[in-house]
Amino acid sequence: MRPVLPGSTIGVLGGGQLGRMLALAGRHMGYRFVTLDPTEDSPCGQVADRQITAPYNDAEAARELAQLSDVITYEFENVDAGVAAMLESASRVPQGSSLLYTTQHRLREKRAIEAAGVRVAPYEEITSAANLREAIGRLGAPCVLKTATGGYDGKGQWVIRSAEEADEAYAALSQAQTELVLEKFIRFERELSVVAARSPRGEVRAFPAAENIHEDNILHLSIVPARAPEEVLKRAERMAVQIAESLDVVGLIAVEMFQTPEGDLFVNELAPRPHNSGHYTMEACATSQFEQHIRAVCNLPLGSTELLTPVVMVNLLGEHVEPLLRWLAEQVQEDLQVTPKLHLYGKKEAKTKRKMGHVNLLVNDVKDALKWIEGTGVWSR
Repeated sequence: MRPVLPGSTIGVLGGGQLGRMLALAGRHMGYRFVTLDPTEDSPCGQVADRQITAPYNDAEAARELAQLSDVITYEFENVDAGVAAMLESASRVPQGSSLLYTTQHRLREKRAIEAAGVRVAPYEEITSAANLREAIGRLGAPCVLKTATGGYDGKGQWVIRSAEEADEAYAALSQAQTELVLEKFIRFERELSVVAARSPRGEVRAFPAAENIHEDNILHLSIVPARAPEEVLKRAERMAVQIAESLDVVGLIAVEMFQTPEGDLFVNELAPRPHNSGHYTMEACATSQFEQHIRAVCNLPLGSTELLTPVVMVNLLGEHVEPLLRWLAEQVQEDLQVTPKLHLYGKKEAKTKRKMGHVNLLVNDVKDALKWIEGTGVWSR
């Protein structure tokens, strides 16, 4: 459990934008980086000391990563759990493979959250179309059918609005050849998320809760402070800490929640890594989520999670990049009420709906940030 001190090499399983921002944060602290990713010139590979270009399930490449690294982390949860388990025996992987095994499967994840004493939306495992029709009768419509594995940004799920849709929904999602889970539809007032960090020494800290707004099932905005009662926000942070401690998390865990009009909170899902809704921390908090993750996996004391300024994070998708760059080049920045901080991820091709970067808007009042977003015209639908 000795600390992994600056000057050491951190291996990153995955070369996407989260790995990139981890490496940029770690470089400030004096760490070196090597990443494993199947895509040449990956976002993380561009800023790491070295990239191993190979599939995630390539055992030989994983062994090479282990040989080059003093500690290994992963930047997204769909890493092959078997490779992560193999790495545990060959290197230091503080996050471990157990948490991956749990969070890669919605049923296991829900049961783990319940075991932590935290509420999830009522759900049932689905094994057949007939079973689905019966479950809809018990949970009521609308409800949401999801694949137990895979799926992100709205993929791998079907909102069922009446029992008549059961056969069609089952036929479509059962093609994934994985277990299915049916969730009761929660009529929520807002979506919240909390990113918490835990170190091997047992220290736990939670960042302030973010209010998240999605468009087409993709995160559009994260607003901090969230526009919810203070008691609800503190309870959300306590729930995230409770889950981090129950699951023996090392590194970050992002806890996504629904808040009902009555103030009840239901956990929707977990992500055992840095999270899109935590990008606001890069300029708005005393410690960013990326530095905090490095501190945690290296068993250093965790940093302060104090919020220094209100902030709105807005995602840049492929269709937003060119108009935003053009707007930034042409506009005179006279509005001192909003300080925009641009982060681009180094992806070569700006595809529609693909996450290409984000902007953190530092403000005194989040209303000013929302006006700024609308005024640019970049995010108009």
